[in-house]
Order: sequence, then C-alpha cells, then structure tokens
Amino acid sequence: MIGGRSHATDGGRYTATAIAFHWVIAALIVVNLAIGLIPPLGILFFLHKPIGIVVLVLSALRLVWRAGHPAPPLPGTVAPWNRALASVTQWLLYMGMILMPVSGWVFTSASLKRRPLSFGLFDVPPLPVMQSDAVGAPWHQGHVVGGWIMLGLVALHVAGALKHHFLDRDATLDRMLPRRRPVSL
Repeated sequence: MIGGRSHATDGGRYTATAIAFHWVIAALIVVNLAIGLIPPLGILFFLHKPIGIVVLVLSALRLVWRAGHPAPPLPGTVAPWNRALASVTQWLLYMGMILMPVSGWVFTSASLKRRPLSFGLFDVPPLPVMQSDAVGAPWHQGHVVGGWIMLGLVALHVAGALKHHFLDRDATLDRMLPRRRPVSL
C-alpha cells in the first residue's frame, strides 16, 4: 500500500493517449457547457460552435483509439452495481460527445440564416439538410435538453471519481491521472 491506496488491485492505467484525449475533451466540454448554459458567458458564444466541432472530431478519434485500446479493468474492489453504473455513464457520455455537436451542427445548418462554422483559417460547411425552422427547431430543443443531460452526466462522472478517490480510497481515479514525474534539480 502506497499513500493509503492499494495498488495491487489498481487494474492498470489508461494509455497516455487515452489520458490526453480524456482531459482535453473534458476541459472543452466543461467550457462549452458553461458558455451554453450560463447566460453571462453568452459573450463567448462565438467560441461555442468551433469548440463543439473540435469535441466531435476529438471524440471520434478517441472512439477509434478506444476500439484498439480497451479500458484497463476496474480495481477488483469495485462492486458489480458500481461497475454497471460506471459503464452506463461512460457510454452515455460517449454518446453525448458525438450527439451534442452533431445536433448543434444540424440545427445550425437548418437555420434560415445559415452561416459557415468558422475557425478563422477555414470554414466547416453546413450539413446537407433543408433550411427550415421545422427541421432546425427539434434539433435545437434536443441540443438544449442534451446540454442539461450532459451536465448531469459530467457531474455524476466527477462525483463517482471523487467517491472512489476519497471515500473508497481505491486507484480508480489514479488510472486516468497523468503520471507525476519527479522534480530533478
């Protein structure tokens, strides 16, 4: 046991690539949820759509990476109900990481005032959908509701990680933290 945590049951660590995908996508999602759901941050809304497209691309790449690099097993001390909840939450988050940007892209593309999603150096073209409020409105509503669902899923995911780290004192969170390198003088 090191630092109060048993490493005999840690089940291994995620790869450095998986860890990088996780933390970069997580940061972008938190920023985008804040911009989209907190009215005073609306002044940053010009960043919302480009960040969404970056989340979509990185999430697709993450899923491709994940297909060839399965997650390490959870510590043996994690209860079966907890494993099931973690798995469902994780896959719902993956769905949200794809569906949220796609729904935003669809309703933006259906807008009667269609504008390309600009990244400054290049534009992301609209999707080939009919420009109509009848098409865009349900996608917009789904995007708004999905934002609140994503917020709940992120909160559940963070709460679970903190529970494992501080209450269960197992190595679940440690598997996704970047390795600490010793400081050399």
